[in-house]
Amino acid sequence: MRANVILFWILAVFFALSAAVYAFWSAIDEVDPGMEWAGTVALSLTAVLAAFIAFYLGRVHSAQGAELPEDRLDANIDDGDPELGFFSPWSWWPIALAASAALAFLGLAIGFWIAFIAVPLFVISIVGWVYEYYRGNFAR
Repeated sequence: MRANVILFWILAVFFALSAAVYAFWSAIDEVDPGMEWAGTVALSLTAVLAAFIAFYLGRVHSAQGAELPEDRLDANIDDGDPELGFFSPWSWWPIALAASAALAFLGLAIGFWIAFIAVPLFVISIVGWVYEYYRGNFAR
């Protein structure tokens, strides 16, 4: 976690310097003189966000005192490999679910009537994904 804190502080300093250079460069532009505010504000807020994350991670590291496996020199690869859960590598239901969600967003963009087709497909896909292990070859 200490390495992450250092990286985010480096990012905060980098984006702050980038914001200062960008503001100066846009102010001395000969074609369009004056400050260009959109990029300056975006880079400044990116620096602030990186500083917030670095500050938070630093506080958590100091409060918990725990070290991640990445911070220890004697750690093995298996130390940073937690159990993430059970996933079905052969399942087609997430693809159907994503297609129905894409169809619903397409209905919002083009015509609302397409969403009426997407909602039943979404319900069928989510029910199929949830109850995938209750029937067929993979029933438990």
